[in-house]
Amino acid sequence: VELFELRVVEAGQLAGAQKPRAGDDLLDDLRPALLDELEADLPAGLFELRKVKGLGPKKVKTQKGVVIYDKRVAPSLIGQQCLAKLGASGASFSPLPNAYDAPGCTRIDTVSLSDLRGDAGRFGIANIGPVTCQTASTFAGWVRYGVDRAARVYLGSPLARIETMGSYSCRNVAGTSRRSAHARAEAIDVAAFVLEDGRRISVIGDWKGGSSDERQFLRVVRESACKRFGTVLSPDYNAAHADHLHLEVGDSSFCR
Repeated sequence: VELFELRVVEAGQLAGAQKPRAGDDLLDDLRPALLDELEADLPAGLFELRKVKGLGPKKVKTQKGVVIYDKRVAPSLIGQQCLAKLGASGASFSPLPNAYDAPGCTRIDTVSLSDLRGDAGRFGIANIGPVTCQTASTFAGWVRYGVDRAARVYLGSPLARIETMGSYSCRNVAGTSRRSAHARAEAIDVAAFVLEDGRRISVIGDWKGGSSDERQFLRVVRESACKRFGTVLSPDYNAAHADHLHLEVGDSSFCR
């Protein structure tokens, strides 16, 4: 940014030294070269990142040619790259401060999702809490390419809203002493899908009790989730998941 201001002054001084006459090409020739040089000097992604709601110039800065954040928001390079990617997807979100709530319970590089962009519209999200940027980005892709398109194919109506049972929760996996992925804001529990025509397809009501098309839709979106998330648990897994799909990012590959 300082470099940009300096070179604007230099260009102004050059222009002021002798007022260009009509038809002079000096400034026209100089401007593209200066812009190219400035673009090469500025860190990649700086302008895109400053467009993200909740960041702006006070939280996104440069230091020795590297884009940095206010450390309370997203100190990691991976987090910075993810926020830029999430913004490019068209999602509406706000970055959240990092927090260490208890042993094993963290909210690092998390965001608050407001809505997501689809092929031809936007999707609301109900009851979702903080999620890591990686989780949000994976979720956004699944909703757009897996859920909405499946809704149009199998149910004849676009998706309008997804109802969740939450995301971040400082707790253990039921019946164990091991922290849940929810304790790291790396999981989302999805309860139902609301379509534009008003229908509500719920996991608890339609996994077994819905029409043939509704049951097929729920299984298709589960299989789509399994291609994106590391762990996906459905009513086929156990009774604890009879009312939701558990979607968890990670390196594992478990789909049930």
